[in-house]
Amino acid sequence: MTVHVACLCAAWCRTCESYQEVFEAACAELPQQDLQVRWIDIEDEAELVGDLDIETFPTLLIADDTHVRFAGPLTPQPQTLRRVLRAHLDDTRPMRVGAGYELLAARLR
Repeated sequence: MTVHVACLCAAWCRTCESYQEVFEAACAELPQQDLQVRWIDIEDEAELVGDLDIETFPTLLIADDTHVRFAGPLTPQPQTLRRVLRAHLDDTRPMRVGAGYELLAARLR
């Protein structure tokens, strides 16, 4: 089963500017088999993001082949990201999310 991990940010966001390196480093620590990691600039990839309204950066999406495991904003600390990744890569239960996140997950698949 493929797991998609996507971080949604914006080029103009100063937090995102420094967070991309944190995100990439944390994802590099994960088992890479069946893992798809994506950094998504919500303006450059507006078609992919669709009508999903991202108000807080960074926002993380974790989804597998059938459902969303996690979707929402995070505080930009590396330990928070690592904790959320570990928890939701091991926990395969679906999370109730809005239609925008479901559509984004479907596009990533």
